Amino acid sequence: MDPCPFVRLIVESLALKLPQATRPAGSGVHPSTTPCFCKLRIKNFPSQTALLPLCSSGGDPSPDSTISSAGFHLDSALLRRLSGKPLTLRVSVYTGRMGRTCGVSSGKLLGRVHVMINLDGAESRPNVFQNGWLKLGNETSKPSARLHLVVRSEPDPRFVFQFGGEPECSPVVFQIQGNIRQPVFSCKFSADRNSRSRSLASDFNSNNRGWMRSFSNERERPGRERKGWMIMIYDLSGSPVASASMITPFVPSPGSDRVSRSNPGAWLILRPHGFSVSSWKPWGRLEAWRERGPIDGLGYKFELVTDSGPTSGIPIAESTMNIKRGGQFCIDSRIMRDSTLSSLLPLRGFVMGSTVEGEGKVSKPVVQVGVQHVTCMADAALFIALSAAIDLSMDACRLFSRKLRKELCHDEQDSFS
Repeated sequence: MDPCPFVRLIVESLALKLPQATRPAGSGVHPSTTPCFCKLRIKNFPSQTALLPLCSSGGDPSPDSTISSAGFHLDSALLRRLSGKPLTLRVSVYTGRMGRTCGVSSGKLLGRVHVMINLDGAESRPNVFQNGWLKLGNETSKPSARLHLVVRSEPDPRFVFQFGGEPECSPVVFQIQGNIRQPVFSCKFSADRNSRSRSLASDFNSNNRGWMRSFSNERERPGRERKGWMIMIYDLSGSPVASASMITPFVPSPGSDRVSRSNPGAWLILRPHGFSVSSWKPWGRLEAWRERGPIDGLGYKFELVTDSGPTSGIPIAESTMNIKRGGQFCIDSRIMRDSTLSSLLPLRGFVMGSTVEGEGKVSKPVVQVGVQHVTCMADAALFIALSAAIDLSMDACRLFSRKLRKELCHDEQDSFS
């Protein structure tokens, strides 16, 4: 398997130094207690926002007093279009709190800085475009605030895959490299609504039953439920290499027609264990639910399973995506808010990203996997199974007052064509 070139543009070591005379939030408010933030913009990219810690020392800020932003990802097609064309990073600095109050932005613009970025050759070598302090404003006679930032790029090659159809339609999965599409996996989806084990095929041996009960917290649930979904991933020889198994049913909370955060459905991501095709070992656990709001969201939490049991998982991704528009499921230790947890992760840097279409839309997930996390095809298959699980969770969290498509259920009265 050959990866596709990607480049990650990183903005880090953000800090702000205010002049002594500055009173950014009005009289009576000391600058050291005033919240500050910045907006990062590059043309044709979604803007990003980061908090700005204040720096009072004379030299460069210490690593503990700075904040790293999420950064920007550039694929091979975009790198080709940008060849010889520099980008401009615009950083706008504000005092006050992030967000809006009564529809009006609550931040007050303090100043802007621009950083020019030339990405020629960036897919093969790291580059640094800015490292140090920049002055906010053009008035040389007056003391001005200063912004510290580091802007750099690093190669971030990834394997790219795409489902040939919706996961519930048991599609072929292709590896993508430029204009070349090569089949590498096949999928088999099943929805056994009568399965009390909630997931695993009947040929799985009895050695799996103990941890199945541990992870599922299985109990009888009266009424409506979506259960027994499973997708198997096979290599080109027809051998199973990974699976995603609905271990806990998706059920509506009492008095409603939605899966709540307090009672989420769950999947296990499994890999073959040993030499027997009927012996499997859990690798990860995905929980999903439907968040209530002006526009509902698909909430999710993914954790790696350890050998210590179901209560000692390592959480590595938790977020919400728009139910209507869909979004991107992403695992990236560099954008985790908990820096202590991020440093302990067994999966470092960019791990994977998978597209998820909005509710009711045709979904053929595109999956990107960081090269450093794939040593063989079976490793890639785990991320394919995980991307299928998050995509199917969009259907599993559909309001129970609405019907599912026929591929997702055996009971015809619960489906529509």
